[in-house]
Amino acid sequence: MLSAKLGHFLDAPLSSIAKRIPVNPNFLTITGFLITVSAALIIPYNVKLGGICILFGGVFDMLDGIVARTSGRVTKFGAFLDSVLDRYSDAFLFLSISYYLAADSNHAGSFLSLGTLVGAFLISYARARAEGLGESCHTGIMERPERIILLIFATLTGWLVPVLWIMLVLTHITVVQRIYHVWKAMRRQ
Repeated sequence: MLSAKLGHFLDAPLSSIAKRIPVNPNFLTITGFLITVSAALIIPYNVKLGGICILFGGVFDMLDGIVARTSGRVTKFGAFLDSVLDRYSDAFLFLSISYYLAADSNHAGSFLSLGTLVGAFLISYARARAEGLGESCHTGIMERPERIILLIFATLTGWLVPVLWIMLVLTHITVVQRIYHVWKAMRRQ
């Protein structure tokens, strides 16, 4: 939803900074991924510090695309690498939160985290499968930017379980939205 509405709105304001970053965008992608993995390792011991690391990793995740677009270094492999590492990042974060909640004997919260992870993967799969069929599929209210923003909010406020409930419901609604979108598009053909 945010991606569709805001698109690349930060490209113009950050382009002068991005053009001066001398590293390959894939390096920024990998750096953001490593920071996010660190966040996942920190969360079971310090949820708020983990949330700060998710935020910091998110900056790199956003910056890699801006650097690629503004410097003319957009590649298919870069987009592929970014997508794959985003899925790993999602997995590590939701598994970490699940572990944290289970260790605190909050098994319902642990399952909420795992259920949200399933929804996140299905959102990604639905888009990839639709694109494999030749149909664009950026539909839905809970794409990755929304999930990351909500995860940061949840870890910084400590409201993990209420936010996970919201994310669980909205991720699976997004999957249904994508199924419906592709169904409508295929019927038109």
